[in-house]
Amino acid sequence: MAHRIITISREFGSGGRTVGRHTAEKLGIPCYDNELLEKIAEESGLAKEYIAERGEYTPKGGWLATAFADRSVNGLSVQDYLWTVQRKLILEIAEKEDCVIVGRCADYILEGKADLLKVFVFADMKKRAERIVKLYGERDDSPEKRLRDKDKRRAAYYQFYTDMEWGKAQHYHIALDSGTLGIDRCVDIIAGLF
Repeated sequence: MAHRIITISREFGSGGRTVGRHTAEKLGIPCYDNELLEKIAEESGLAKEYIAERGEYTPKGGWLATAFADRSVNGLSVQDYLWTVQRKLILEIAEKEDCVIVGRCADYILEGKADLLKVFVFADMKKRAERIVKLYGERDDSPEKRLRDKDKRRAAYYQFYTDMEWGKAQHYHIALDSGTLGIDRCVDIIAGLF
């Protein structure tokens, strides 16, 4: 029996992670976000903090830095090794249970392998900037610069491993503006489609 999976891709600061978690709670199914990080850490032997930073983003310097990264695990770069472990775990989770998976190219990995609802959560720059300052506090970089940097690295990572453009509407079943709709309405819409 194919399990039903919701994948949540999101712009940094859009609240996509919160949307994913609340959707899972509303539906009474597991949400894999930090839980997936823990599984990847356990499987790979790498620190969870390292995976959190490298498992969804290209290193600063973009795809070229990734391409020339140190080759150190079974002849693969650490980044490629993480991708392999991450992909394997996402496929195993999809075989096991209905769930929500946040990020990690799960929409691409599970295409054609699961009963899938692919969601992209976004918001305008002003609302995302306000959200990250509220959640993470002030930093040396402006909130807008932090948002652009994270989104650029996330997009480069997605492009590198999927050969597709991150955030492009054609790759998702639904795109939701959390800045306009609010987190709760986004949750209600996604749950209603499940």
